Amino acid sequence: MADNDEQTGGLILVVDDQPLNVELLEADLIEHGYDVLSAYDGKSALEKVASDRPDLILLDVMMPEMDGFEVCRRLKSDPETMLVPIVMVTALSEKADRIKGIEAGVDDFLTKPYDRQELQARVRSLLRVKFYTDELERAETVISSLAISVEAKDSYTESHCRRLSYYSVQVGRMFNLPHEQLRALRLGGTLHDVGKIGIPDAILNKKGKLTPEEFDTMRQHPMIGYNICKPLRSLRYVLPIIRHHHERFDGSGYPDGLAGEDIELTARILTVVDVYDALRTERPYKPAFDKEKSLAILDEEMKKGWYDPEVLDKFRSLELENI
Repeated sequence: MADNDEQTGGLILVVDDQPLNVELLEADLIEHGYDVLSAYDGKSALEKVASDRPDLILLDVMMPEMDGFEVCRRLKSDPETMLVPIVMVTALSEKADRIKGIEAGVDDFLTKPYDRQELQARVRSLLRVKFYTDELERAETVISSLAISVEAKDSYTESHCRRLSYYSVQVGRMFNLPHEQLRALRLGGTLHDVGKIGIPDAILNKKGKLTPEEFDTMRQHPMIGYNICKPLRSLRYVLPIIRHHHERFDGSGYPDGLAGEDIELTARILTVVDVYDALRTERPYKPAFDKEKSLAILDEEMKKGWYDPEVLDKFRSLELENI
């Protein structure tokens, strides 16, 4: 898809139970360089979206069995399809109908009979937004791949990120955190150590204690990861986790020496989960400890002031088994 004002690409799904309406829209869209799919009822529309992943949907309202409002609600409630823009093409003009469409998640409206110039303007505008959304998703994927490659360099931390994501989200739910913070915990489990991509393997996998100089190098990884992810606005809630998962509740951590509630709750959560998983896992410098000893060590360190007591208390209440 082109990224300029005259976009000439994109896959559009046209949904209408009247074949003539579909044909007219198809003709106008194909003339302007778009690829077009068609569906004649709600069920078929959902199947087309699942199989072909259109960039935009032009959706009729009045259809048998499943109307356009229900199709829109289902698509917008699914994380896999919620960002696909939907234009409701309808002859309905009542305020109540438009409110119903907005509540279902419609991105825009086009009134029948539609104006051809207006159709093209709305399609171009929404596809431009979709293009930039896709670019952000691709960037997130690249960064996540970097993080996974860091984990793969260290055989001792196999599945570490997956466990951190799982347990951190469970604790976050116990705090009734909102969706964006739970998403940050899920992504933070994967991305928290992405900055280790800039740390030499000889230090990452060293058997035995690090020298002061090596430890200073290792301490740079939160800021390296933060700077890698900072340009992505979509990761703004993840940045405190990446930067501050080595801070301590008493202010003795790094890189910023934050203390108490100055450390974001999401970072405090991931810190506890990260340390627990490290204790439970064999590392070059230590054996794997059992659950009881790992929790006992966390308790000892919490009494030193390193961890948020409420976070540790909620974490202890989980069924702590390796997933």
